[in-house]
Amino acid sequence: MAGVCRCVRRHAACIPPTLTFTLRRMFHTSHACGGLLHGLYKRGLLKESFPEDAAHQRLPGLLQSGAQTVYCGFDPTADSLHVGNLLAVIGLLHFRSAGHHVVAVLGGATAQIGDPSGKSGERQRLSADAVRENTRRIRESIYRLFANHEVHFHGGSKALGTVAVLDNLSWYKDYNVVHFLSEAGRHFRLSTMLSRHSVQARLRSGHGMSLAEFTYQAFQAYDFYHLNQVYGCKIQLGGSDQLGNLMSGHDFIHRMSGEEVYGLTIPLVTSSAGDKLGKTEGNAVWLNRDKTSPFELFQFFLRQPDASVEGYLKLFTFLPLAEVESVMEQQREDPGKRLAHKRLAAEVTKLVHGKEGLESAKRCTNTLYHSSVQDLEEMSDLELQELFREAPFHELLLEPGTTVLDACRRVQAIPEGPKGYRMVSEGAVWLNHKQVDKPEQVLIPKLHILANGLTLLRVGKKNFYIIKWLSL
Repeated sequence: MAGVCRCVRRHAACIPPTLTFTLRRMFHTSHACGGLLHGLYKRGLLKESFPEDAAHQRLPGLLQSGAQTVYCGFDPTADSLHVGNLLAVIGLLHFRSAGHHVVAVLGGATAQIGDPSGKSGERQRLSADAVRENTRRIRESIYRLFANHEVHFHGGSKALGTVAVLDNLSWYKDYNVVHFLSEAGRHFRLSTMLSRHSVQARLRSGHGMSLAEFTYQAFQAYDFYHLNQVYGCKIQLGGSDQLGNLMSGHDFIHRMSGEEVYGLTIPLVTSSAGDKLGKTEGNAVWLNRDKTSPFELFQFFLRQPDASVEGYLKLFTFLPLAEVESVMEQQREDPGKRLAHKRLAAEVTKLVHGKEGLESAKRCTNTLYHSSVQDLEEMSDLELQELFREAPFHELLLEPGTTVLDACRRVQAIPEGPKGYRMVSEGAVWLNHKQVDKPEQVLIPKLHILANGLTLLRVGKKNFYIIKWLSL
C-alpha cells in the first residue's frame, strides 16, 4: 500500500491491563483533540477508546502528525453486509477523507471459527466454499461503497487516503496449528481471555462455548498484529460489542513488539425497539441489491421514528453538522413534510447504491405510493420485480384482440367463469393504476400496455401481477 511504512518487530514486557474510558472525557478535556476525533465524537460515531492515558495523550497528535493506517474487520458469515455493518464502513470513510489509509479485513479464516460476541449460541458452521463466495461478494460491496463515497460525497481539497480490502485467510493459510500456538498462543493468558464479557456471558448461558469460539479473540488479535507489522496499522475500529477483542489485540501487540496501538469502538445500530440490527436477529436490512432493493433501503430510513432521525443524520450521512441542524429546523417548522426523513433516506441510498440506485428508489416510491404512471413507465423489469417481490412475473405473447379479461385469466388473477367476469365488471381490477370495468375491452397500447412493454395488474387492494408483453 502506497504511503504506508512497514514496522520493525521488537519485544517488550507485558503492560498492566488496559482500561476503557468514555470519549466525552477524552475530547472535552484537551484542546489538542479538535479535528477528526472531536468531529466523529460530536456525530456520535465514537463510543469508547483505549488505553486511557495513551489515547488521551498521544492518539490525537498521532493522527495530526501524518497519514496513519486504520483497519476494521468484517467476517463474511453472510453474502452481504447489512445496515448494522454500515457504520463501521462510514467510520473508515471519515478516516480516509481526512487523508488516512484504511484497510477492510475480510475474515475468510475467522468466519470459519465464528465470533461469539453478542451471540447466545454458536454460529452455524460455514463451508470453505460458502465463505469464499461470501468474501467475494462483500469485497465487491465494500469497494462499491468507497467508490460511491468518492464520487458523490468527497468534495474536500484534502487528498483521500488509500484503500485496501484484504482477506485474513491469506496470512493463515500456510500456518499449521502447532506453529500458530507456538508463535502466538504463548502470549495469551487464560485469565484475561476468560474475563472477556463475551466469554463470561456464554459460560453463564446454557449453551456454553466451544474451543473454536474461545480462540476467536486470539485470531482477531493476531490480525491486528499482522497489520501492524506489515502495514504499520496502529488503529482498529470495531463495534462496541468488539471491545474485548480489540483489547486482546492491543495486549498481544504490546507483548510481541511493545508497539503502542489504539482501539476505537463505534455504537451498535439498534431498532426502535432496542434490538440490534444484525442478520441473526432476523430483521437485517442488507447492502446488496439482490437482498434489499434501493427502494426497500430508502423506505427503511424514511420510516425511522422522529426521535431517531437527527441522530441517524449525524451517523449515517456526511452532511456537516450545521446542515443537519438546518434540516432539523425545517423539520420542526413543518413536520408533515418529513424533510429530515427524506434527506436521510436519500443520502444513505446514494451512498449504498449510487445516484442510479437513488433514482430507482424514488421511481418505485412514486409508483407505489403516488400512482405515478410516468414513473411506472420508466421502470425496468428488475425494478418492478424488486418493488413487487411477491408478485408473479409473467411473459405473455401479445396476440391481436387481447382483452382485459384475457389478460387477467392468462395470469390466473381471477377465477374462470362468471365469477371472474363479474370481478372485472364490478371494478375489482386495475391496470397501471387505472380502474377497468369492461371485461371485453381490447388492451390499448400506452394505456394498458406501457412503452416499456409492461402492465401492472392489480386485483383488489394487494394482489399484484407483472406482465411483460412479447410482440408477435
